[in-house]
Amino acid sequence: MTDDTVMLNSTTGSVDVSFEFFPPHNSKMAADLWRSIERLAILGPRFVSVTYGADGSTRARTHAAVTRIVSDTDLTAAPHLTCIDASRGEIDDIARAYWDMGVRHLVALRGDFPDDYVPRADGYTYASDLVAGLRRIADFDISVAAYPEVHPDASSPTSDLENLKRKLDSGASRAITQFFFDVDVFLRFRDLAAAAGIESTIVPGILPITRFPQLQRFAVRCGANVPKWLHDRFAGLEDDVETRQMIAASVAIEQVQTLLSEGISEFHFYTLNRSELTFAICHALGVRPQQAAA
Repeated sequence: MTDDTVMLNSTTGSVDVSFEFFPPHNSKMAADLWRSIERLAILGPRFVSVTYGADGSTRARTHAAVTRIVSDTDLTAAPHLTCIDASRGEIDDIARAYWDMGVRHLVALRGDFPDDYVPRADGYTYASDLVAGLRRIADFDISVAAYPEVHPDASSPTSDLENLKRKLDSGASRAITQFFFDVDVFLRFRDLAAAAGIESTIVPGILPITRFPQLQRFAVRCGANVPKWLHDRFAGLEDDVETRQMIAASVAIEQVQTLLSEGISEFHFYTLNRSELTFAICHALGVRPQQAAA
């Protein structure tokens, strides 16, 4: 596919984007969040998700952020919902409350098992169980997680794909991947998923790099690889914010343009409640405010 074709695809309105935010911890973080939401809202995202503590620890703050998105914006809110350390009744009540609020899209996740965790007999043990339970409650549009570099708890790549298929077969509409930086990793994963009989859309998760040490900590927790070439690009820039931002933008733009050339037309951005890099990357994809207005 030529560069001209990439530009044609990216300017015809065929690219869909979505954004992830996390609930703020204090008033300053809340102000940063809402500045970012207002800045990115003009791009007309398909939905905006709000994270939820793996053990339900941010439940109140997540709910507050979602409530404001629903009441103060025209955006489609997609709250995260995890099932670790909660009963089916508790989860079902949260889902019903979201439905009554007007929320129609959820991101269903198992959550991280704490040390020595014993699943509750009255709970949803796995994300596939959670998806099935949510579908029984209402006709939610449900997104689930996928792991191009294999979930850290999976016994093998094959079992990880089988688990993804169970989640989608239980009623999820799409899978959103963990962040990655090697595009070939995503493309191989997409091909393996298709060979495993997965027909649902797999949306690449894109993480603009705001701070490299923070990225490395994220990567360790979720089992994502940080390639040597990426280390090399950020080497020596610890005290050079402006150059770091330029490198971060170029890395992500290269990534999404390559994915676009491979037929990917939907992208999910982990914004970390910052708008600058994500807005720039969307601009490079051809996602513009006037496009959203049209």
